[in-house]
Amino acid sequence: MVFGHTSVLLRETVDGLNVRPDGIYVDATLGGGGHAFEVCRRLSSKGRLIGIDQDADAVQAAAKRLEGFGEKVTIIRSNYCDMKPRLHELGVDKVDGIVLDLGVSSYQLDTAKRGFSYRADAPLDMRMDQRQKRTARDIVNNYSESELYRVIRDYGEDRFAKNIAKHIVAARMKNPIETTGQLNEIIRHAIPMKIQKTSGHPSKRTFQAIRIELNQELDVLKNSLDDMIDMLTKGGRICIITFHSLEDRIVKGIFRKNENPCTCPPDFPVCVCGKEPKGKVITRKPILPSEEELAENSRSKSAKLRIFERH
Repeated sequence: MVFGHTSVLLRETVDGLNVRPDGIYVDATLGGGGHAFEVCRRLSSKGRLIGIDQDADAVQAAAKRLEGFGEKVTIIRSNYCDMKPRLHELGVDKVDGIVLDLGVSSYQLDTAKRGFSYRADAPLDMRMDQRQKRTARDIVNNYSESELYRVIRDYGEDRFAKNIAKHIVAARMKNPIETTGQLNEIIRHAIPMKIQKTSGHPSKRTFQAIRIELNQELDVLKNSLDDMIDMLTKGGRICIITFHSLEDRIVKGIFRKNENPCTCPPDFPVCVCGKEPKGKVITRKPILPSEEELAENSRSKSAKLRIFERH
């Protein structure tokens, strides 16, 4: 299957970067190269785009899409949590802008054998980086009932998390759970039918939760954002697209903390903690997809774009 992914909030994100023609930009979740392509179009011959992705298929597809930009583009197969050392190896310590388009790509969802989707029967995989040994199958079959409950409750925000975990454990005592189809059926039996009729696909939240746990998506985001902000030049911007409240909460909180890091009690007349703001939040409210984009790409409906600018 060809790596197909429609870049969400494309114009808004690239406009939000305020691209400097001679600048250095990082697309830290390169995917099929949609955002990167638009950034490259705005760069001069002195500008540079560094693309990072941990998915081998994405790296291959983006390299092909961006080959016309020649030496302007460097692509690295890595997780964006390792951006700082990877860029340092290239002799780059500061950049003028960073794009993060979080979550799972359309290609990953639509390629059944990757095991991300509850809409096709396939081996339980869900690895964003296929070099990783552990898969979703390991989580489903090896986590204790209490661990499964925690994952589905915290990362899927599913009110039936306890019952789903209980049903998974009961099912795997008979036979290991090997496929997305098997897991789907187990989840269906754990959620009341009247809820299923009004609340969308019953497996959506559990599949999201397992994927986040397997790929450590929220920890990677939490542990990387401060470093990314530190790497920005003065006036440099980071644009982040999130697709669910868990990601958005982390981004919003870290942006606010970098804008106002003061830890002094509110009744202190002056700041004595000495913590200096690193920049400002450009988006007081997140930028949402337009009506036109929603009509063209239904997967954009939960997308939110937040932008931070370095002082």
